[in-house]
Amino acid sequence: MDAANDVEIITRETVFKGYFQVDRYRLRHRTFKGGWSAELVREVFERGHAVVVLLYDPDRDSVALIEQFRPGALAAGWNPWLIECVAGIIEEGEHPDDVARRETMEEAGAEPTAMAHVGDYLMTAGGSSETCRLYCARVDSRTISGLHGLEDEGEDIRTHVVSVDESLEMVRDGRINNAMAVVALQWLALEKDRLRCEWGV
Repeated sequence: MDAANDVEIITRETVFKGYFQVDRYRLRHRTFKGGWSAELVREVFERGHAVVVLLYDPDRDSVALIEQFRPGALAAGWNPWLIECVAGIIEEGEHPDDVARRETMEEAGAEPTAMAHVGDYLMTAGGSSETCRLYCARVDSRTISGLHGLEDEGEDIRTHVVSVDESLEMVRDGRINNAMAVVALQWLALEKDRLRCEWGV
């Protein structure tokens, strides 16, 4: 099935627009049994599209991660200071590669010397249009430390450099508990040897 032939959007209206946007859809779609579904009403959270950058130092087999406050985690009843990968929203007209490099500098004070495009994925397709483009960037972890972020965007970011083994242990024991970082680190666990070979390590 495909959206062009198998989905009928009856109406779409913006029901909230603030820092984020919520659109309400009335639609129906073809079913696996044949025919059409009943009319559905669904709200979709328009978050924008993001890049995620895993900062990897293959010479020292370490990763640089960031820690910052997240209101969504607070609302969920979790510790709102999350350990994450560098990430940022792609503004209209921007190329994702440029966003990845900019955010790496803004959030970690690092300049990638190589970048690999890992893949693209949906964050939570049941209620949001947000997509993520995941990169792995080669960095010198010895240059990464301290506090970063743009004050006018309310960013208060602390960097952490840990071994790859330690980062994977943090995934296992729940210290790293956000999807972007978990996906990135598990990809690295699977692909690290190939990546190191490609980067001449």
